Amino acid sequence: MAGERAKYGAEAAAEFQGKLPQAFPRTMGPNAAKYVQEVVESGLTASGMITRFEKAFAEKMGLKHCVATPGCTPALAILASAFNFEPGDEIIVSPITDFGTIHGLVQQNYIPVFADTEPGSVNLNADTVAACITDRTRAVLCVHKTGIVCDMDPINTLAEKHGLIVYEDACQAIFSKYKGKYAGSLGTAGGFSFDSEKTLGSDVGGCVVTDDDELAERMRFVGQSRGAAMKPGFGRQHAVNGYAYRMTQSTAAITLAQLEIIDPNVAQRDRMIRLLTTKLAEIPGITPLSIPDYLDVYSCWMAGFSIDPGAFSCDTDTFAKECADAGLTGAGTGRYYLMPPACTFLTENAANKVYPYSTPPASRSYEYNENTCPTARDFLETFVRWSTFCERYTEEHVDMATEIVRRVAEANRK
Repeated sequence: MAGERAKYGAEAAAEFQGKLPQAFPRTMGPNAAKYVQEVVESGLTASGMITRFEKAFAEKMGLKHCVATPGCTPALAILASAFNFEPGDEIIVSPITDFGTIHGLVQQNYIPVFADTEPGSVNLNADTVAACITDRTRAVLCVHKTGIVCDMDPINTLAEKHGLIVYEDACQAIFSKYKGKYAGSLGTAGGFSFDSEKTLGSDVGGCVVTDDDELAERMRFVGQSRGAAMKPGFGRQHAVNGYAYRMTQSTAAITLAQLEIIDPNVAQRDRMIRLLTTKLAEIPGITPLSIPDYLDVYSCWMAGFSIDPGAFSCDTDTFAKECADAGLTGAGTGRYYLMPPACTFLTENAANKVYPYSTPPASRSYEYNENTCPTARDFLETFVRWSTFCERYTEEHVDMATEIVRRVAEANRK
């Protein structure tokens, strides 16, 4: 192992210093302790807490099924396992995301194909997806980075033309709304994160939602029952290599309580990120993430802006550090979100033709590096973000954040 282990959640946030709010300690739903106590008092047998959470979340989403998991990475993993594609089949996915997005694809020996992002955006679009479609493409995994939903109508139209499945990583976009519909309900299925730092923050957790009865049952069979069915007189027989990605009752209890207070949380994030975007756009040389007209609700988890390299005498890293030092809690660059160079094992496996990059099952050679998606690469070179943006922001905090960025910009202006 090279370097320090990565940190997550409250452990990672403990290192942040600054004047602005961050998520921790989390605001807890008033029924959290009550629901956890129900689990304890039932002796772990009678609370039905997981079912209660799944029913409540599915109803909130307006969908038939919610399959609760112990995290966002397992959520997308059981979804990948339930599709039952062949090794070497290709899944088109956003290049700006987190490893959890592609973990399940790799586990199933599918090949991730990274579509480039739309210029000036953190997300892919129908044009960049179209450039990646081959006869081995089976699905498109759309990541709604920072809470900005991809423009899904053109992507769905393209996918229908080519007979592809479309599904969503909505881990940063819970209850963002695209043309009146929630993120996660815009394709065949959607995966969510309830990890402690996320918008609907529990101790950990995730889920998949879908209207597809067969897919929901296969996720439970492969992803939660370890691919096992009961044979009379024998017991469990494992028909496929499965997983035990089941949400715990205690996590379900906390997550259910957090779901009960999510609406004002999201509404405040939406109001504050729109105000912040307007104010940051007034600073010469600063371009905040664009909020598309189709985005009815922006459930923002991460705020960010790009700097014009020609306007300043410093590089992006220096600009971000000076923002953090001035009090913009958690400010930094996000180059590690670019998956091709971030996943060095993919680079090595593709170069060395390690299965499934061998031929067969792969139909061609693949390459993963910083040049795989040049638009995304260039975007992240000038992008400053902070993942401490949260529902605790008020107009005063927006003004404070804007002023910090303004002062740093003026101090470094050419």
